[in-house]
Formats: sequence, C-alpha cells, structure tokens
Amino acid sequence: MKILSNAFENGEFIPEKYTCDGIDISPALKFIDIPENTKSLALIVEDPDAPIGVFTHWVVYDIPPNITGFPEGMPKEPLLEYGIKQGINDFDKIGYNGPCPPPGKPHRYFFILVALNIQNVGLAPGATKNELIKAINGHIIDKAELIGLYRR
Repeated sequence: MKILSNAFENGEFIPEKYTCDGIDISPALKFIDIPENTKSLALIVEDPDAPIGVFTHWVVYDIPPNITGFPEGMPKEPLLEYGIKQGINDFDKIGYNGPCPPPGKPHRYFFILVALNIQNVGLAPGATKNELIKAINGHIIDKAELIGLYRR
C-alpha cells in the first residue's frame, strides 16, 4: 500500500500553498495498492517535531476502500461525500490545517494512511486522533506513510 502526492515527493518540502503561510488547503493525495480485504481507510497527518510534542494536522476516517485518493482542497466539513468523516485537529478545527511550525529547523509531516478490516470505526464526525487510534486498535491491516518537510 502506498500514499503519494503530486504536490511533493516523499522526504521533500511541502509547497507553501499547503501551509499556514499560503492558502492552507490540503494537497491532492493518491492511495494505491490497497489490500483486497480492506473495509475502510483512515488518514492521520501529524508533526512529531512540534515543540509541544506530536501535533495533529488532519484526521479522516470511514473512507471507503474504493476511494483512490483525495483532490486538492478537501472541504473542511465534518461529514463528506460517501460517508467520509473528518475529525478535530490540534488547531481545534475540523479538516486539514497545514504546516505552521515556529521558525527554525524543518519539521516533518507524516501523512499516515491505514487500511482497516472494519467498515465503520464507530465514531461520529469530529473525533480526535486519540479517539480514532483507540477505535482502530486491532483492526489495522496495512499502513503507508508519506513524509513532507516544512520550515519557516
């Protein structure tokens, strides 16, 4: 399983457009080689280099397994087409909020896609990353990561 973006390559810098210094929209993502027995997907975007510890930028779950990616600029709404749900990030907002690190060394942004053996994680829209992690514990079939960098 893989997660890719046409906005940046794995290990490369995320363009400013997708950050708080730009228009802060989500980059287009592509999901490939999803395992056949996948019932749903979930996506977490986080910055492990934040001064306060791991900082969550995006939480998405109950993604049908036939979804092959997301277009650029996903709506910042709790409930999307096809029953896709978005949670609350550490900016205390629904949907994607991009990199916004303090000045200094580059931060790493992990786009983590997980394939699950359950169709619905049992959470309403607006869940936190920790609630999602607890709900999917024991249900992960596969995992893929895309890492982007950003510095201010």
